[in-house]
Amino acid sequence: MRIGLLGPLEVRNDDGAAVEITGARLRTLLSALALEPGRVVSAGRLVDAVWGTRPPATANALQALVSRLRRAGTRLDSTPSGYRLPEATVDAARFEELVTAARTAPDEERVVLLREALNLWRGPALGDVSDAQFFQGHIVRLNELRLSATEEYAEAVLRLGHGADLAEELSKQLAEHPLRERLAAALMLSLQAAGRPAEALQVFARTRMALADELGADPAPELSAAHTKILRETVADEDEARTNLRAGLTSFVGRNTEITRVAKLIGEYRLTTLTGPGGAGKTRLATETGRHLLSERNGVWFVELAPLTDGADVPQAVLDALGLREQMYPGTLASGTPRERATRALRDRDAVLVLDNCEHVIEAAAELADHLLGECPRLRILATSREPLAVTGEALWPVEPLTLPAENATPVEAMSCASVRLLADRAAAVRPGFTVDESTVDDVVRICRALDGMPLAVELAAARLRSLTVSQLAARLDDRFRLLTAGSRTALPRHRTLRAVVDWSWDLLEPDERQLLRRLSVFSGGATAEAAEAVCGGTSELLSALVDKSLIAISGDAEPRYRMLETIKAYGLEQLAVADEREELRQAHAEWFARFAETGDKYLRRAEQIEWLARFAAEHGNLISAARGAIAAGEATTALRLATSCAWFWMLTGHKTEAQELIEAALALSGEVDRELRAMGYAMAALLLTIGMTSETSADALGRKALELSRDSKNSLLRSIIPVFTQTADSGTIKSTLDELLADENPWLRAHARLHRARTQLNLWHAPAAQEADIREAVRLFRLCGERWGTSLALNSLADVVGRRGELEEAVSCYEESIQVVSEIGSAEDVRFARGRQAHLFWQLGDEAAASAAVTAAERDARSVPFPDSLAFLAQTKADLARWRGDLAEARLELNHAEALLSESEPHPLFRAMIQHSHAYLDAQTGDLPAARDRRREALALAAEAGEVLYLAIILLGIADHALRVNRPVAAADLLAAAHRLLGGPHLALPDVTAVEAAVQAEPSGTVDDPIALAYDVLS
Repeated sequence: MRIGLLGPLEVRNDDGAAVEITGARLRTLLSALALEPGRVVSAGRLVDAVWGTRPPATANALQALVSRLRRAGTRLDSTPSGYRLPEATVDAARFEELVTAARTAPDEERVVLLREALNLWRGPALGDVSDAQFFQGHIVRLNELRLSATEEYAEAVLRLGHGADLAEELSKQLAEHPLRERLAAALMLSLQAAGRPAEALQVFARTRMALADELGADPAPELSAAHTKILRETVADEDEARTNLRAGLTSFVGRNTEITRVAKLIGEYRLTTLTGPGGAGKTRLATETGRHLLSERNGVWFVELAPLTDGADVPQAVLDALGLREQMYPGTLASGTPRERATRALRDRDAVLVLDNCEHVIEAAAELADHLLGECPRLRILATSREPLAVTGEALWPVEPLTLPAENATPVEAMSCASVRLLADRAAAVRPGFTVDESTVDDVVRICRALDGMPLAVELAAARLRSLTVSQLAARLDDRFRLLTAGSRTALPRHRTLRAVVDWSWDLLEPDERQLLRRLSVFSGGATAEAAEAVCGGTSELLSALVDKSLIAISGDAEPRYRMLETIKAYGLEQLAVADEREELRQAHAEWFARFAETGDKYLRRAEQIEWLARFAAEHGNLISAARGAIAAGEATTALRLATSCAWFWMLTGHKTEAQELIEAALALSGEVDRELRAMGYAMAALLLTIGMTSETSADALGRKALELSRDSKNSLLRSIIPVFTQTADSGTIKSTLDELLADENPWLRAHARLHRARTQLNLWHAPAAQEADIREAVRLFRLCGERWGTSLALNSLADVVGRRGELEEAVSCYEESIQVVSEIGSAEDVRFARGRQAHLFWQLGDEAAASAAVTAAERDARSVPFPDSLAFLAQTKADLARWRGDLAEARLELNHAEALLSESEPHPLFRAMIQHSHAYLDAQTGDLPAARDRRREALALAAEAGEVLYLAIILLGIADHALRVNRPVAAADLLAAAHRLLGGPHLALPDVTAVEAAVQAEPSGTVDDPIALAYDVLS
């Protein structure tokens, strides 16, 4: 069957005969199914498509409509969750396939594929249902793809030299979409190819006016480039006489938008200076901007100042660029000084003068620029320099490095970044066939990031691919100054090697500027002015001087940070070693950040938490490098000061693995260390191991060491951790420990003690009411302190308590507040946990859409913090939801995925128990009771060993379900009653329990002395 959606609905059988589908609802249903051929469309979505906001009164209305569609000759498959249209050829799907294939094909093939795709259209997309809200997203997507395909087709045809016949088709499309700049550019080039340049320029004028009127925007670089191309070809002879700009020898990558913005600055200001470090691409940007301005100015003249050794030669360089040599111009133009002659030549010109590489003759260049602008009212100057000219009225445009890819970027994501496109372009020139694909993308990303996206460095790296593979090149960048030496023979000497680029800037510095620059290289990720001055001994004036000379950059943060490019940092570290200052600066750096972390740590558990988390995050690179440096130097005290003071920050922000590694390395160092500091090291290492779903086995040994060393400690953080490691003590010891903490004046410490006692209330004393009271007080105290993570933990505990007794809406609200609170500190792992719990509650409330939305949000968060245990929890959440909606295959797939994620670690016994618990329900529902029995026995053993009442009760409830399946209803009733006694009432937040409770209502139940023994009996 063939179905047409790209116009009025059209249906034909395999022989080509038309199939009549009558009735608006029937045609709507078929349209909705045809949009997803071969895939199951849920009944709910089909109801939304056909009836919109007015669903049918009867549940079988959709089924009746499906029956009518089948009688009309349409084959449909039914599934438990919806319907599927199999083996249908749909023009919309074919259209998308052709466009996708065309985008990776050469132009000759691309034109054929896109023409075939566009010929499938017979009218407006989904014409029969164009007013229905359900289809609006599809219509917009298809229309946008049609326009993109039209543009790509036109561009490919133009590249093949056959664009003259496109004008009529493109004119119609542009009339319907007057703000479509890519379409306008294609039409302009088509008109130019047809010998109609005047009409092409009119198209540009109309489009520019429409953009200004409708959007208040200027034309995009691509449209402006088409305009410039047409102007150049129209007045080529005149252009050649008005400039000395050389034609470019390579493609210009990544800065087209900047050309437009710099050109706009030149129009607004008489003097514009492009600033930036050596190799940033200032000269190339100035040259391309000059070419762009040729259509607007009567001359663009490029003055190369780099070869000069004396500032007195700057005016003569201007004369040479203008072609006004003395022997060629006798008379008045040849009289006077070079400055006077240049002034006379430019006095009445509407021209742009490009003064390139001003930094080493900065005073002379600034003086001449000021003079010429004052004497030549129509003149504009575009300068390039590593520091501003500092002339009144000067506009600055910092030339930044090219955009960088993320560390784990895919080939498509990487190629969206200008630095990668530049490397790929230049690499293909020296190594034909080079592409950025799955085999090369990681190394390409590493190279571009290591070189900061600096164009010259990237081009030098690409040149080395003549003799090295991309992986070899990436591996050798630690020695970048010896590696990147293959520049063009015709380039300026300082642009032929990476070292020469930086040497040029270094040689222009004063001695005190050099000292500060090399010392700043000890920082990782930049430094505040306070840190830079304390560690390096510099001044704010020297920092500003280095900023002006483009050797360090200053951020626009509330507390500005000074940063240097990786290449400058590598050069500075070399100079630091030459000056024999490296170890001295490392120690000063480590001491500064140890004091910073110790000062800030306490604020991470107060209302100032957000502010200090941001400060720690900004210094993360420095804190890590300081800790690693101290560990490498064997400085046990400094290493532990840093590691323990940063541990809470690392825990809150998802750096648990890194934190654990550093703390354990610091603890392993020999040497005298303060007793309490070492205790804190053991305690934080143990605490990090208890967070998440991995085993706590090794945490116990660390916790015992912390307890032995922390007797009589007054440190509130250390004291808050102690109850974690006294859970196995006798009831009296636990109560005594908690009572002491509950009497403390610190509300944060009391709040943690309440949470610890709440756990004990249920596990040891079976007092659910007291448990809830403790949790609610913990919530109050954490809110009082302003500590978000603790508030989130307490709210999660409260959600669990109120959810168990059936107050599901309140539980959802608690989780929502927990999410909002913990999101403020960026703890995605905690957000994911709360979203998963919410999803189960929404299902129990009957809101399947909300449950699905919660899972989707959790999956989105999972991309940022992909910890295996957290992802495993999410997979188990999805498995339970799938099982409850009847999709047992999907449920098994997700549970297997959860187990695979944890296969290389030791999962927490309770998490293993819950995975087996979920597997057992699946086994039972598929009739494999022996497998279900074995899984429940393992889950029971794990829960009983852990001593956590809540999880033991949940396992007993599952075994009650098993008892019913093996025809032991009395045992099921007894196990249900035992679970209720453990929890202080029924667990009303578990959908699985509802059926068991209904089945045993009529069964008598008694008090079972040993419910675990009964459970094993049921499973025997």
